[in-house]
Amino acid sequence: MDGDVANIPEIVKIAEEFNLITYIDDAHGSGVMGAGAGTVKHFGLSGQVDLQIGTLSKAVGVVGGYVAGSQKLIDWLKVRARPFLFSTSLTPGAAAACLEAFRIMENEPEKIAKVWENGRYLSEGLAKLGFDTGKSDTPITPCIIGDENLTQRFSKRLIEEGVYAKSIVFPTVPLGTGRVRNMPTAAHTKEMLDVVLSIYEKVGRELGVI
Repeated sequence: MDGDVANIPEIVKIAEEFNLITYIDDAHGSGVMGAGAGTVKHFGLSGQVDLQIGTLSKAVGVVGGYVAGSQKLIDWLKVRARPFLFSTSLTPGAAAACLEAFRIMENEPEKIAKVWENGRYLSEGLAKLGFDTGKSDTPITPCIIGDENLTQRFSKRLIEEGVYAKSIVFPTVPLGTGRVRNMPTAAHTKEMLDVVLSIYEKVGRELGVI
């Protein structure tokens, strides 16, 4: 939710010690962490995690999700997993779009680097303005407002000013820790992000957040 990253090396170490199964939800890491290959790859732990799941609708930009694991595990899921058995498969068009997205990630690493560059620029800019940006280790940049009503008003004013940043409040996050979450992309320019920062400053001062 806030761009923080689990201590996967420690999780893997404990799992190996006690013979446990490791299961990583990499919905926000796929396409961003590990040069696009995900958070497990980021930590150099490929082959040491039993299950990795993720979405094809965030960085990949299409629809659906995936489960990665051993061939034996995948064979078992195909015959035993109810969500797989009773779901409709991806359309050929969606599958082709996913393959093209993977091709871009592999062959155009500068796009992934740009996401990180834009994330750092936006996070540093918001922090300089006085916003609480949490402890994100990724391009995801939250602005923690606190009060639920104020957070929703803040988001509404941002949208009215031209910045689409949705509020996230209880029960999705703990009560009193409402935040607006920002996710820059490789398509954003510095000029666009400067406009975003100016609007954040305007709305932040207007509502007494900064």
